[in-house]
Amino acid sequence: MIWYIARGAGVMALLMLTVSVVLGIATRQGKPLAGLPRFAIATVHRNASLIGLGLVVVHVLSLLFDSYAKLNPVDLVVPFVGSYRQFWLGLGTLAFDLLLLVLITSLNRARLGLRAWRGIHWLSYAIWPIALAHALGTGTDATQLWMGVLAVGCATAVATTVTWRFVT
Repeated sequence: MIWYIARGAGVMALLMLTVSVVLGIATRQGKPLAGLPRFAIATVHRNASLIGLGLVVVHVLSLLFDSYAKLNPVDLVVPFVGSYRQFWLGLGTLAFDLLLLVLITSLNRARLGLRAWRGIHWLSYAIWPIALAHALGTGTDATQLWMGVLAVGCATAVATTVTWRFVT
C-alpha cells in the first residue's frame, strides 16, 4: 500500500511541477496567456508549485516507511548516500533539497530582496530535469508505456514553452 502511495505521489508531483515550470516560463514573457491575466497565471503557477511540493513530501515520507526501498532519514536529505539505486535516488534527494531551498527563500522573499530571490528561484529550472531523470531512473514504472508517454509529454510541454518564450 505504501509503495503505491509513494509511486502515485511521485508521478503526480512530476505533473504538478511540470505545470509550475511551464507557467513560470510563460509568465516571464509578460503577455497574457490563453486570454487570462498575468496575475491569474501567477496564481495557478504558485498553487501548482505548492501542490507539487506537498506531493513530493508525501512521496518522500511514504518511501521512508516503505519496506522495499528501505530508506533512512539521511537518504532523504543527503544526496547519493542511499543504498537503493544510489545515483537515481541521489538525483531525487538533490531535487528535493533544491526544492526546499526554493520554498524557504520564497517564504522569505521580502527579506532577501527580489534580485537574490530571483537568482535562487532560477534553481527551479534545474530541479525539474533532475526530478524527471530521477523518475525515469529509479521509478518502478519507468519502463511502462504510460510513464514513457507521460515523461515525453512533460518534456515536450517544457521544451515547447521554452521555445515559445525565446521565439516570441
